[in-house]
Amino acid sequence: MTTVFLTHNRVQLALHVLRNDNGDGNGNGRTLLLLHGLGEHSPSEVPEWAAAWPGPVAALDFTGHGASLSPAGGGYSAEILLADADCALAHLGDVTVVGRGLGAYVALLLAGARPRNVRGAVLCDGPGLWGGPSGPTSSSFVTLPDHTGERPDPYALIELARDLRPRDYAALFARLAVEQSGIDDPIAVAAVVRPPWLTAVVEEMGVVEATLADALVTYSV
Repeated sequence: MTTVFLTHNRVQLALHVLRNDNGDGNGNGRTLLLLHGLGEHSPSEVPEWAAAWPGPVAALDFTGHGASLSPAGGGYSAEILLADADCALAHLGDVTVVGRGLGAYVALLLAGARPRNVRGAVLCDGPGLWGGPSGPTSSSFVTLPDHTGERPDPYALIELARDLRPRDYAALFARLAVEQSGIDDPIAVAAVVRPPWLTAVVEEMGVVEATLADALVTYSV
C-alpha cells in the first residue's frame, strides 16, 4: 500500500493506493475507489470481495478519519465529504465507487455531481448509512473538550450522525447520475437497510438493486 496526501482547503486527505494494477501486472484498468463508513478508516489491503477487480484499487480516508487531518472545531457535512471524494476523483481520473454506510451516501452524491467520471456507484450497508432526519429540525450546538489529533474526530461522529438527508435531495443526485452518466443503471443498491433517503433512490428509474459481487461484475466492463 502507498499513500498519497491531497489537499482539500487546509486539510490533508490520505488517499491509499491498495493496488496499482489489475492484480496480475498486465496493465491498468479503471480504479475502484472505496469510501468507508462513519467512524471507520480505509482498509490497509484490498478486501477479498474486490480481489477480482480488473484495475487499481484505492481507498480514501474522509476528513477527520484515519490518516486524514481534522478541521478545528468541526463543521462536518456530507457535502464536505463529497468535496473530499471529488479531490480523490481529480487525482485518480474515472472511477467506480463502492461506498459503505456514510460512504454510500457520499458515493451517491459523487455519482450525481460527476456523472461522466463515476462509472458506477455501489451503495452498501455500514455505519452512518441512516444519517440524520429527512426534514428540518431545531438546531443545537456542541462544544467538545480538547481532542487534538484524535481520530475519528468526535465532531465528525456527532455532526455526520445527524446530517440532514431529504428524500428529494438524494433522489435528485440519483436522477443526475442516471440522466448524464451515459451508462445503463449507474447506481446499484446493495444495502439491506433502507433509510428514507435510500428508499427514494431505489424508486428512481435507472437505479438497480444488486449484490455487491454482481454490481462489480457489471461495472468492471
